[in-house]
Amino acid sequence: MTTAPTETAAARGGAAVPLSRNRAYNILWSSQLMSELAMEVAAVAVPLLILARHGSPLQLGLASSALAAAHMIAVVPAGMIADRWDRRALMLGCQLLRVLGMASLAGALLLDRYAFWHVLLVVVLEGFLGSVFDPAEHAALPQVVPPDQLSTAVARNAARPYVATLVGPGVAGFLFSALPLGPFLANAVMFALSSVALCFLRLPRGRAGTAAGTGTPDANGADGTGEAEGTDGAGEPAGRDIAAGFRWVLGQPVIRTTMAWMMVTNLVFSALLIVLLALSGEDRVGPGELGLTMACFGAGGLLGGLFAARLHAVARPPVILLGFTWTAALGAALMAVVPTGLPQGGLLAVMAFFAPLANTTVLTYQLTVTPDALRGRMSGVAGFCSGGAGVAGPALGGALTGLAGGGTAAVLLCAGCLVLVALAATASPTLRRFPAPGARAS
Repeated sequence: MTTAPTETAAARGGAAVPLSRNRAYNILWSSQLMSELAMEVAAVAVPLLILARHGSPLQLGLASSALAAAHMIAVVPAGMIADRWDRRALMLGCQLLRVLGMASLAGALLLDRYAFWHVLLVVVLEGFLGSVFDPAEHAALPQVVPPDQLSTAVARNAARPYVATLVGPGVAGFLFSALPLGPFLANAVMFALSSVALCFLRLPRGRAGTAAGTGTPDANGADGTGEAEGTDGAGEPAGRDIAAGFRWVLGQPVIRTTMAWMMVTNLVFSALLIVLLALSGEDRVGPGELGLTMACFGAGGLLGGLFAARLHAVARPPVILLGFTWTAALGAALMAVVPTGLPQGGLLAVMAFFAPLANTTVLTYQLTVTPDALRGRMSGVAGFCSGGAGVAGPALGGALTGLAGGGTAAVLLCAGCLVLVALAATASPTLRRFPAPGARAS
């Protein structure tokens, strides 16, 4: 198996430096944290701005749909771009354009030049640029972290979105209350700081798995010698490059199965969150308690991310994946019988606690076995699957609530779906024999 070169001492034959002193890794981590925090701020600030300017529910829906559509359109081609272009330059360019987008909106508000089309344009730009930045950052991670530290790095990355989820909405509300342009100005500053940090990032010049004249790997990612090979695809049409990424993912039984498993799980879980909100409305849960209930989800995920590296080191991968699946199914079933509000929030926290551990297990394997020249496309395909689940999940939750005639029945339907997912996962030989870190499935 081929692994990516790193800037660490381990890559040069010495002892690996701790992640806390790995300069390149810390730049990547902080850059993505700023991106995720800015996205969480914008997710609250944009609806507040539209409502404050007497916007209609249709405008709110258009803004949300535009962001989701931009992400879905861009994420797969973005993976191909991350494999073809210099990843550091790509991430830096994305952040600089995001600075301009957010600064333009802040400037328009300062000059009292608000226009909905401007907001829509910035939202679409953010969706595109975020989709391009993410695969490049994911693909760069194994280039700066040695293989024996990759699972720890992935676990720390898994905690990062929950930090943004906990902090972002509160920051957005506070800044918007003080000054409507505040959240957008803060986002521009965060993207600017991320850009400055990326100026100091140094990635290895070579790409693991890239060899002159090797061509695109076959479905198994092999070149006939047992080593995974790749290509930067510089001379290939973009469509062929993208198709090669899909073929490679579909030719890997473990990656293919786990992507399908995570997509269905995310779909049902996204639907469950909407159902819980509807059920809280039926039971007239107050806004404060509802906010704390949703905050439990972020707190559970953050704690899970902090412990994911330790748990990943001691638990077998099949136990982690199947344990998470059955925990989610049991938690959803209990939500149908416990009171709405904080008791359901506690169950959400338990479910979220194990999510980073499962993500760490899956992503560590994906990054380890994927040739460097295909990591961007693999990340793009994974982002497309998870993004599709995130878009369809809320609609599914609303439909289930309507069809079931109430929130409690809809929660039971979601629980039943998760039980089916758990049964299918338990019956899957691939998930029951999920390889340990550093191993490759036969």
